[in-house]
Amino acid sequence: MRSLKAILKSAFTLLLAAVLLLAIGCKQTSVPEPAVDTPAGTEAPQETEAPQETEAPPAEEIAITDPNLLGASPAPDNARVFYEIFVGSFSDSNGDGIGDLRGIINRMDYLNDGDPDSGKSLGIEGIWLTPVFASPSYHKYDVADYYAIDEDFGTQADLDDLIAACHARGVKLILDLPINHTARINEWFKNFTRAHRDEDPTNPYYDWYCYYTQGENAPAGRTFSALSGTNIYYECNFDGGMPELNFDNPAVREEVLKVARYYLDRGVDGFRFDAAKYVYFGDHDASVAFWEEYLNTLRADYPDMYTVAEVWDGDGITDRYYPATNCFNFTVSQAEGMIALAAKKGDAGKYAKYVENYLASIANTNPDAMYVPFIANHDTDRAAGYLPTLNGFAQMAANLNILGPGSPFIYYGEEIGLRGSRGGANTDANRRLAMLWGDGDTVKDPTGTTYSAANQIQNGVNKQITDENSLYTYYKKLIMIRRANPAIARGEYHAVSVNGTTVGGFTSTYEGKTVLVLHNPSGSKQTIDVSQFGDFTELRAFIGMEDAMLSGTTLTLGAQTSAVLG
Repeated sequence: MRSLKAILKSAFTLLLAAVLLLAIGCKQTSVPEPAVDTPAGTEAPQETEAPQETEAPPAEEIAITDPNLLGASPAPDNARVFYEIFVGSFSDSNGDGIGDLRGIINRMDYLNDGDPDSGKSLGIEGIWLTPVFASPSYHKYDVADYYAIDEDFGTQADLDDLIAACHARGVKLILDLPINHTARINEWFKNFTRAHRDEDPTNPYYDWYCYYTQGENAPAGRTFSALSGTNIYYECNFDGGMPELNFDNPAVREEVLKVARYYLDRGVDGFRFDAAKYVYFGDHDASVAFWEEYLNTLRADYPDMYTVAEVWDGDGITDRYYPATNCFNFTVSQAEGMIALAAKKGDAGKYAKYVENYLASIANTNPDAMYVPFIANHDTDRAAGYLPTLNGFAQMAANLNILGPGSPFIYYGEEIGLRGSRGGANTDANRRLAMLWGDGDTVKDPTGTTYSAANQIQNGVNKQITDENSLYTYYKKLIMIRRANPAIARGEYHAVSVNGTTVGGFTSTYEGKTVLVLHNPSGSKQTIDVSQFGDFTELRAFIGMEDAMLSGTTLTLGAQTSAVLG
């Protein structure tokens, strides 16, 4: 992208080198406070003009110059910071208003420029793409053809180029693979429909989807829709346009293996599996057994494959899926999740203890299990609505998410405070709004959006990359701190807390080096004797709303601020 390749003026670089020493130390960011969504019915979806090919002057990007944070090697394993991209809303390369694969390629230098010493890119280490397969919807979770890239997003050649661009930068790319259901226009379902209209049980597609026959009792708790021209009702728990595949059919299992192999052979690094607990609706034992068989079969040929499943449930349920795959942690996400609660002047020690217990629980079922936290994603309201920046809540939540074990995920735009919520219109499109680049990108909000533009942030990427106090710069620094201290994400995690305060964190030892990470989500400065946690003599980094200082074994940690000691 042109704006991310501008060369810093020498005077500006020298100034920033003096300012950006160890901490962001931002008293406030340039991101305005969140506004309340417009109630439903007060505003119709906004008409937008045809995309214009505009050209904005390139922005000078702030480069982090702290030598303590530069020169760190890319993540050697899957303990990476991932970035979720809702493809149609990210970046538009051809002026049709829809984000596409080529748009992502054009933004790779924003995400990761491949040079850890530049201090310029966001520094993400993995990308999750929402579904890119041919589909009749804007969200693409109802797949019409798994072997074709949706024409809105580009071609297989574009995907190949994106894979190459990622791998050249040490970035892993995973695809969202929704195999629980397909679109009605999928050829598999068309063949299934034809078989039942012909009343031909010898047709190989006759049992490809779940159904029951008229006169039978419908399975309890499930949703079915009549298939016209037949006497059957097909299962469609998410939507009538999303019929559910029948995984008791060996041919179905073999075909979804074939789909995964097709993309792994193209070079993708793994998958995010949508609606994983619904493969056998209401039967976790059967669903877990399927995923174990499916993924173990794939791992026989692709042992380094990265997988994470959406099992939207409590820990007691997600733990059951860990023998097969890592799972997103929904307990810590969203407005009432443990990250947000701790960040809003909550108890960081309580959060750290939860993480320690969670790690022990999942390791008990799978020694290779990994913690996968996130704050928000495409199915939830955006974090900017409940984690404002001016009081440091957004920043502390980011600290808790990223300065920790496993592979944390960031939702695109989270790093600039992008807003969006279902609101009174009750539409997920409002959670998937266009990325604000501010440089002439023609990407538009998705179909069905009702979110008022007046409630959106005003400062997009183009302004935030030149602002040392912006949320974007904060995220960039935060990811660099994590990469410069590999023990943060790896090693043996032990929760710590400071008696009489809400300060908490953890120690972790990796390759003979131990770090202490402490978070102060309170509204006041705290003084801590760190000798109670071990021999820590160096303040390696701090980040937050205030400063931190280590004198001997006494750490003075500012409000809404985190510190890393070694």
